[in-house]
Amino acid sequence: MFLAKDWKDFEIIDAGNGEKLERWGDIVLLRPDPQSIWPMPEPAHLDAHYHRSPSGGGDWEYFKQLPESWTIAYKDLRFIVRPTGFKHTGLFPEQAVNWDFMRKIVENYKQKHDSPFRVLNLFAYTGGATAALAAAGAEVVHLDAAKGIVAWAKSNLAESGLADRPVRFIIDDAMKFVQREKRRGREYEGILMDPPSYGRGPTGEMWKIEDGLFPLVSSCCDLLSDNASFFLINSYTTGLAPTVVRDVLKVALGSKGGKIEADEIGLPISRSGLILPCGCTDRWYREI
Repeated sequence: MFLAKDWKDFEIIDAGNGEKLERWGDIVLLRPDPQSIWPMPEPAHLDAHYHRSPSGGGDWEYFKQLPESWTIAYKDLRFIVRPTGFKHTGLFPEQAVNWDFMRKIVENYKQKHDSPFRVLNLFAYTGGATAALAAAGAEVVHLDAAKGIVAWAKSNLAESGLADRPVRFIIDDAMKFVQREKRRGREYEGILMDPPSYGRGPTGEMWKIEDGLFPLVSSCCDLLSDNASFFLINSYTTGLAPTVVRDVLKVALGSKGGKIEADEIGLPISRSGLILPCGCTDRWYREI
């Protein structure tokens, strides 16, 4: 398992009963998590609790006045977090293990090459990976279909002191943008994506991962430069096994050499010593 274990400002204190008890800085939240099917004692301290509604969605119950948003740090990066109406906080802490993986590749590349390391980040959300890559010296194209989420990503970059880095923010449908990049002859040294199970583009384009993942990955392969160093796919709610996504990479990238790793991704639970699984990550990479 790829384990994100280097956090200081975030912690899963405990998990169970279909929920996880988390510390975000000094604020403690209780949120649903379908993977934690074992029992958990009643929390001794809690600042807010997200309750799911049987009809969909849910609501936050607050036990004290919380700020609208606050910041937490991961190493040299800073991120704005806030409770949203869909239980999320704007950050997926398990992805820190992928940030470190990609940063190391970029930093090694920059030591050996006097050329840009360009990265395409699809379904890029609030920009955790974008910030990590920009801090390592990469040039990043950050794409998401939601205007508000892209604005959040820009704010995260500024919080980390990276607002002046070469990051291009795009609001578009992923496949349409990739196809345009192919026609333009653009190339990238790294590509990553975190596609949802279902979704819609900014003008109503329908996305279903079982139908769309391989065509998108295959099209992205045409954008890889001769110095391409990584291709990373993360999936959280898809239900696809790591081996399935690994095989997608094998079929799409089989002629390019390199290595492929596929495994679950997770976070340690402090109180019990257990590991909370948070989906899977599949990585193709090579040393340049």
